[in-house]
Amino acid sequence: MKKLYFITNLRSGKNAMRGKLAAVIDIFTAAGYEVTVRTTQGRRDATAAAEYACLVGGYDLIVCSGGDGTLNEVVQGLMHSQKPLPIGYIPCGSTNDFGRSLKIPTDIEEAARQIVNGHPFRCDIGRFNSCNFLYVAAFGAFTETVYETPQNVKNVIGHMAYLLHGLTRIPSIRALHMKIEYDGKVAEDDYLFGMVSNTASVGGMLKLNNFRLDDGMFEVMLIRKPPNVMQLNKIITQLMDINMDIDEEYVSYFRASHLRFISNEEIPWTLDGEYGGASCDTDIGICHHAVTFWVSDDAPYHDDEIRRLFTEEQEEAPHFEKEE
Repeated sequence: MKKLYFITNLRSGKNAMRGKLAAVIDIFTAAGYEVTVRTTQGRRDATAAAEYACLVGGYDLIVCSGGDGTLNEVVQGLMHSQKPLPIGYIPCGSTNDFGRSLKIPTDIEEAARQIVNGHPFRCDIGRFNSCNFLYVAAFGAFTETVYETPQNVKNVIGHMAYLLHGLTRIPSIRALHMKIEYDGKVAEDDYLFGMVSNTASVGGMLKLNNFRLDDGMFEVMLIRKPPNVMQLNKIITQLMDINMDIDEEYVSYFRASHLRFISNEEIPWTLDGEYGGASCDTDIGICHHAVTFWVSDDAPYHDDEIRRLFTEEQEEAPHFEKEE
């Protein structure tokens, strides 16, 4: 029998998993898995749980349910492990940016069925100095909004909480002078916001097009300081509407695989919606194909070659094999 280690944050989002836990376990059991359930008890508990599942051996798959922060913790555990297990994700948070990128259903039971019927997809993971992030590292305007918005507000109004809370900060937004080195190029200016991402959306609002989670590249956006608040409001409106043209005078968008952010003061960063610390010299790189996710056959990142290589590798590692 295959073995599945299920890490779940029952407090994520609107506590939706509490009423679905038995049904989800039944789906996994019916698919031939012996399920071990670990409910998270606090910050970093999901990281420790993921490290344990990889270290103890015998498990074929980790499944994580919760928000982007819980998934980030599980990925941290996988990245610390010498033999990381593949992972399935059931999004249960307030925004679920990464789940949206992989086209994972918002219905919990459907997401569970997608995992047991899915295929492996190798995903890039970001490196932020000595730690990792899954889909976004950002500094400047509104970034503190993500981790300062009260959880009960997020639970009630979802991603709109980030926007409403962020708009209250407009009068106090301050530009940050930074030098940015990336892939042999240099940019230096006063920036209100900077984002290094690998996702289809950020905070459930900002939509990014024409990207891949497995191409070894980040999508980078930088917003320079406009002359007045009215121009800033215009820029924000443009970023929220994918049908509007972006004012390139103040917004730069490019792709890069390695970046270094240098400033004369410590700049606070957010990583996957959580506070990531402050630094005046930040090095960001990409770990290509670092973590394997199980995704559905109609997911947008189906890669037959990656699937073939993964299957061949599993022939040498029986504990990963899927039984017929």
